[in-house]
Amino acid sequence: MKAAPEAQLLLLDLQRIDNDVTRIGHRITGLRKGEHLAELGRRAAVLRSDLAAATGSVEDAERELARLESDTATAQARIDRDTTLLQAAKNAKDAAGLESELASLTRRINDLETTELEVMERLEVAQARLGDVQAQLAEIDGEHDRLLHEREAQVASLEQDLGHVRANRETVAARVPADLLALYERQRARYGFGASLLQGGVSTASGVSLTASDLQTVRAAPPDEVLLCPDSDAILVRTAESGL
Repeated sequence: MKAAPEAQLLLLDLQRIDNDVTRIGHRITGLRKGEHLAELGRRAAVLRSDLAAATGSVEDAERELARLESDTATAQARIDRDTTLLQAAKNAKDAAGLESELASLTRRINDLETTELEVMERLEVAQARLGDVQAQLAEIDGEHDRLLHEREAQVASLEQDLGHVRANRETVAARVPADLLALYERQRARYGFGASLLQGGVSTASGVSLTASDLQTVRAAPPDEVLLCPDSDAILVRTAESGL
């Protein structure tokens, strides 16, 4: 294939632009992948599981405390009733029965109050644990939201840059002859590079020095001959820097 040296030089601009497109695309992908955000999400998931467990512990203790308070109120009501009956009792047998039941109810209330204190202590610990988990989760959620906002702003900025770069690519590509551009696109799709500057005998795409035989072939080729790099298979662009 033949192409004017000036047209081949445009391929270097096109390759630099495509490198920018790839670089920006990788940055956008990396931001969207969001490793730190993912880690925060994993930590938040663990804390939400802890939150459910802590909430359950608080609710269990609250239910148990409510039951104990209800049982205590019931026992106290019976004490009040039996005390009234005892005061009105007419015979010793009825009075003895009421006194026995009062003693039993008093022991029952003492046991309930002891258990209530234990449950209240357990409830206090559970509430403290719940508050701690809620605080940790709120902190992580806040950090996640902040990072997400920053990420979206960065992605939006990069996408705007990407749009400008792609527009510039279209402008440069429009100046390249169709057959040369097609070759460039094909080589880039296959090998990752479409064009490579030969600089001081080194192909910039591969970073490898051309052999003496390859350099001799390049020197013998006319300036408008389109050559391929023997190592990268990119179009080898010759300039005054090529060391020929």
